[in-house]
Amino acid sequence: MPRLLFITQKVDKDDDVLGTYHRWIEEFAGAFSSIEVVCLSRGTVDLPGNVRVYSLGKETQSDTDLRGWKRGFTRIKYIYRFYKYIWSLRKKYRLVFVHMNPVYIILGGLFWRSWRKPIFLWYNHPFGSWKTKLAIYFSQEVFCTSPYSFSAKYKKTSLMPAGIDTDFFRPMQEISKNKKQILCLGRISPIKKIEYLIEAAKILDNKGLDFKVLIVGSPSSSKIDKEYELKLKSMSVDLLSKGKIEFRPAVPNYSAPVIYNSAGVFVNLTPTGSLDKTILEAMACSTVVLVSNKIFMELFPGFLRELCLFEEGNIEDCAIKMQELFKLNEADKKHLSQELRNLVVTKHSLDTLICKLFQEFDYENKRTVIK
Repeated sequence: MPRLLFITQKVDKDDDVLGTYHRWIEEFAGAFSSIEVVCLSRGTVDLPGNVRVYSLGKETQSDTDLRGWKRGFTRIKYIYRFYKYIWSLRKKYRLVFVHMNPVYIILGGLFWRSWRKPIFLWYNHPFGSWKTKLAIYFSQEVFCTSPYSFSAKYKKTSLMPAGIDTDFFRPMQEISKNKKQILCLGRISPIKKIEYLIEAAKILDNKGLDFKVLIVGSPSSSKIDKEYELKLKSMSVDLLSKGKIEFRPAVPNYSAPVIYNSAGVFVNLTPTGSLDKTILEAMACSTVVLVSNKIFMELFPGFLRELCLFEEGNIEDCAIKMQELFKLNEADKKHLSQELRNLVVTKHSLDTLICKLFQEFDYENKRTVIK
């Protein structure tokens, strides 16, 4: 069984956004004899004995608290630790898997190539730069879940399942579902276009409909994200006064299934480009979803496209589709929910992802040549 070096941003099972990748590492542990994990930041970790986690140290230092030379010096420390780890551990790993951080391939690519260690990159973002291009050049293979990802256009790129743990994200019959609750869960950031949902909710309110929007998430430490959260709350003053919208802070990823199961409709407005895992998590919980991402034009069969997909950026269409979902009878909602979960189980489960990744990692049997 091969030995893996896995490089990622954060290892923390309690993190609201990145906690899901802790579960990935748990699954990897069963497929590799050993895993060395290098991350920028380490939080709560509970992993098998053949996994070791090495942090570059960001958990002890916030970049927002640093200015001038202190920030530069801190970054030099991160880079020093990175080189220390990849050198000192070089005999403990046979292949390298970098998750969403092209800069690490730029830093380590020449060394790994000279040591003849295959490099694999996971990059699933609609935008890229020269850094991304250079990282892709050094990589043996590249993975993404979205055909609209920046990396999808390259011949060495393979489309992959999103890797949803469908045993964890599942229907919970013991949870009481609020049929009139509209849920939006995820990081508070301008890319999420949450303002569209608020405007659509105002349209429903003007029609006198009974509903409540629940927005669960927190902004990052960036000024842009924090100002965006203030903007959203300012837009929502009237709805807040009527009890038709509620903002809650982010929850750990392991708490999300209860929230998904309690919602009547999960709405996601992230533009086409990446595949937001929260959509698939909600679907795995058999919660009805409403999305605008064009990826779902291909994933959804005809009747699901008609019910669960609205025109991207079209607030009026979003409001109309929410209203139509509210009108569905119980039998139709149950059928819709089952179909949504089945799509995730068959096409985007964590088990399916692990199998496909391991096939790609099996470079010896594939006779991979490092050029």
